[in-house]
Amino acid sequence: MNEGLSQNRSTTDELCVNTIRTLSMDAIQKAGSGHPGAPMGLASVAYVLWTRILKHNPKNPDWLDRDRFVLSGGHASMLLYSLLYLSGYDLSLDDIKNFRQLESKTPGHPEFGHTPGVETTTGPLGQGFANAVGMAMAERHLAANFNRPGHEIVNHCTYMFCGDGDMMEGIASEAASLAGHLGLANLICIYDDNKISIEGKTDIAFTEDVALRFKAYNWHVIKVDDGNDVNAIFNALEAAKNEFARPSLIVLRTHIAFGSPNKQDTSDAHGAPLGEEEVRLTKRNLGWPEDTSFCVPEQALEIFRKCVDMGRKAESMWHEKFRAYADKYPDLVKKFIDAASGSLKEGWDDDIPEFSASNGPVATRAASGKVLNAIAGKLHTLVGGSADLAPSNKTYIESSHEFQKDKYDGRNIRFGVREHAMGGIMSGMILHKGIRPYGGTFLVFADYMRPSIRLAGLMKLPVIYVFTHDSIAVGEDGPTHQPVEHLAGLRAIPNLIVIRPADAVETAEAWRLAIKTTESPIALILSRQKLPVLNGSICGSAEGLANGAYIISDSKGVPDIIFIATGSEVHIALTAAKSLAEKGVSARLVSMPSWELFEKTSQEYKDKILLPNVTARIAIEAGIPMGWERYVGEGGVIIGMTGFGISAPGGTVMEKFGFTSENIVQKAMAALKR
Repeated sequence: MNEGLSQNRSTTDELCVNTIRTLSMDAIQKAGSGHPGAPMGLASVAYVLWTRILKHNPKNPDWLDRDRFVLSGGHASMLLYSLLYLSGYDLSLDDIKNFRQLESKTPGHPEFGHTPGVETTTGPLGQGFANAVGMAMAERHLAANFNRPGHEIVNHCTYMFCGDGDMMEGIASEAASLAGHLGLANLICIYDDNKISIEGKTDIAFTEDVALRFKAYNWHVIKVDDGNDVNAIFNALEAAKNEFARPSLIVLRTHIAFGSPNKQDTSDAHGAPLGEEEVRLTKRNLGWPEDTSFCVPEQALEIFRKCVDMGRKAESMWHEKFRAYADKYPDLVKKFIDAASGSLKEGWDDDIPEFSASNGPVATRAASGKVLNAIAGKLHTLVGGSADLAPSNKTYIESSHEFQKDKYDGRNIRFGVREHAMGGIMSGMILHKGIRPYGGTFLVFADYMRPSIRLAGLMKLPVIYVFTHDSIAVGEDGPTHQPVEHLAGLRAIPNLIVIRPADAVETAEAWRLAIKTTESPIALILSRQKLPVLNGSICGSAEGLANGAYIISDSKGVPDIIFIATGSEVHIALTAAKSLAEKGVSARLVSMPSWELFEKTSQEYKDKILLPNVTARIAIEAGIPMGWERYVGEGGVIIGMTGFGISAPGGTVMEKFGFTSENIVQKAMAALKR
């Protein structure tokens, strides 16, 4: 079964490739878990790419003009860790030996911000693919905006390894389709065509012609029949680099667990260690010392460590270019540095409009559009779009044009009906640096984006999600388009800040806070229907939004009851509070646009807002009640949704499900009697 090494490979090549294979095998065997098959099959292309093609500096992993490398199949993490250690990144052999152990620098799947040289967190298949597309888009945008003839300070590629699992996931198809449409020639994907998945051979579920599919996507497709032929691999990579109109897919025929006498080309090697005896037999088959673990021949290490000198020279040459660029374009270089650092210049928010009751009712989605455009006028790194819903989401930057393959400097991205890819692409854009991305869709379609949002939370990426049409008040479109469980679902994601503004003023504050946030993704939850502008006619200030909750209307003394509401239900609760006052019942109304921000405040502030001694509390939100128990207490009341909505005009739907001031008053009087 072992086909042996191709005859056109040198002994040095063989030594380096087998160093990758055996390091991966040994680390996984020692850990007692992991995925050895892919690292063993991809060792040859990894060696060629990292030592002969990839522009990177191991001693400065964050160099701006480096090539990006994404291992979309994150289960093959030992391949990446082996490459990082061998080529001189801040990863030791002891770190390799500590694979998958507590607090190690080599976790089971690559994690951004945890291991030097890891560009993104991968694991859920297809996510890395979309991230890579986002990185390539960011590079094209920055190049179009900052490069000048003879002065190219942004010129790098994004390389990605992916496998059959990525190809089966819908997010990869969405992202590949968009990449082909945009002609991202700086994107090069190496497809690990080993024809094996966890359950067995891929033909049990996956028989399509991947190459033909990608040709239909407008990709440049190259086939390499022998995944161990370093010359063919090098030539394919060079051909991909010399393609200037389309992204490239290299279909590389590999063998999972190459070299293993009993497990090569089987699913047994996919997700479990080879076993001590099989490791020994594989090493013998590869001409490797059988009884030595973590063997790194000095000659192989010398070859890989040449990456350090090459990287330093490449970065040094870039700095020379950058100095020449700075001399000729001093204003541009300042903008570039600001973009790359993500810093906010003083006055970036000066043009944010001030809303008042005199403006009349305004939907928070409409207010959001006005605020977005005001910010975009001064914050030129703000780039984004919508999943074919820009007119509804109000996400179009009026002062710019579309990002297309002949206009990469445009700031309006047409993601198409590709919510899942949009989420992963935005993460890739912000990981690249130089861009602050946002993306919009209806709240009900946040479900399509959830895996990408979750990973953004895990990576602490301040991506901005604009979710409109936020409740059953959507109306006639009916239950398929009326989100009821989505707020609770988003609030369940760690490190995601969810903000549901009550009016235009809170919306402006929400955008201001979102732009200033640096370590969390932000979800803005916005209404389709018009809402009265509350600030100015009531006590309190929308600046309290930064604390997640604040008093928007209060009694003179200790209130009899506390209302807590979010979004479009706040003004209804305000009317109810006024009605109660006429009955001699005092009520405090708390606007709570963000649970996450409120939970970050002190206990003193929480007690000041919710008054522990006032046990009569009612929460009002047009979503499922789950989670509100923590704020209303044991005897509190929650006015929420217990099922799906219905198709009818929005006001009628709200009335049917009890989101009226009359119902709130009735519930309040009943609660006070208890």
